[in-house]
Amino acid sequence: MNAEKWLRSSLQHLSDSLKAQGQAACPNTVRRLLKEMNYSLKANAKRQAGKQHPDRNAQFEYIEAQKQYFLSKGWPIISIDAKKKELIGNFKNNGQSWCLEAERVNDHDFKSSATGHAVPYGIYVVNHNQGYVYVGQSADTAEFAVDVLARWWQEFGKFDFPDAPYMLILCDGGGSNGYRLRLWKVQLQEQLADQLGLEITVCHYPTGASKWNPIEHRLFGPISTNWAGKPLRTFEIMLACIRGTNTRAGLNVSASLVENVYRKGIKVAKSVMKNLNIERHITCPNWNYTIRPRFTSA
Repeated sequence: MNAEKWLRSSLQHLSDSLKAQGQAACPNTVRRLLKEMNYSLKANAKRQAGKQHPDRNAQFEYIEAQKQYFLSKGWPIISIDAKKKELIGNFKNNGQSWCLEAERVNDHDFKSSATGHAVPYGIYVVNHNQGYVYVGQSADTAEFAVDVLARWWQEFGKFDFPDAPYMLILCDGGGSNGYRLRLWKVQLQEQLADQLGLEITVCHYPTGASKWNPIEHRLFGPISTNWAGKPLRTFEIMLACIRGTNTRAGLNVSASLVENVYRKGIKVAKSVMKNLNIERHITCPNWNYTIRPRFTSA
C-alpha cells in the first residue's frame, strides 16, 4: 500500500490549494471562476456499456415477435417480477408527499424493530394494462412466485381470458424466476401446466436488461410514486397504497396478502428435470422455452 489519497475537490479545498500556491481566492471566487469555465457539480453518468451477451439483441427481437403473436391471438401476456422487499413498521419511506408536517419515523431502520417483512410480487397484464400484486411475508422463492401465478389465474386470469390454452410470461433472468433455477421450471410444470392445463411460454430478458421488462415502468414505477414519503407502518397501509395506484393510461392495481410461509434452499435433482415436458426454442434456448401439460384429459 502507498500513501496516495484521493481528496474531494470542494470549493474550500480548492481555495486552500490556491492560497498555498500564492493565489489567494475565497470559495465564492472559486465558484464564480469555475462557472465561467463551464465547470459544475455532476454525478457519475451510467453511459459506458459493459460486455454484452452476443444474443442480447436477438433476444429482444424474439420477445417482441412473441408479444405480437400472442396479442394477435388474444392470449394472455404477463410480465412478472418481485419488487424490492420492504420493512413494515415506523420507518422512513423515500420520496416526498404534500403535508403540513413531516411524518415522524424511527431514526434507524433496524430489522429487529420491524413488525413484518413484505415481499411484493407483481403481475402486469400487457393485454389490458392491469396490475396485480401479491404481498408475501416470508421468502421470495420460486415456489412463492408460481403460487402467486396460479392464484392470479384462478382469481382473474381464467375469467379475463376464457378458454385461452396458451400464456406468455416475460421475466428477468435471475431471482425467484431465473432461467437457471430448476425449481422455477418444476413449479411451472406442476402448478400451471399440469394442474391448470396451460401451455406456458417463458421469455427471459438478458442479464442487465431487466429495466426493459414492462412491469418495471408500467407497474412498479407508479406504485413507488404513489407511496412516496408514506411510512409503511402496517401491511394494511401497504396494500392500500398499492390498490390506490392508477395512471392516466388506465392502469388499476389489485393487491392481496399471501400468508403462506416458503422455505429457502429447496434442491431439485436432475432426474426430476428429465421428467419435465419442456421444449427449448431454437432462438436463445436458455432464455426461451415452452412447458406443456404432461397429462391429457380423457
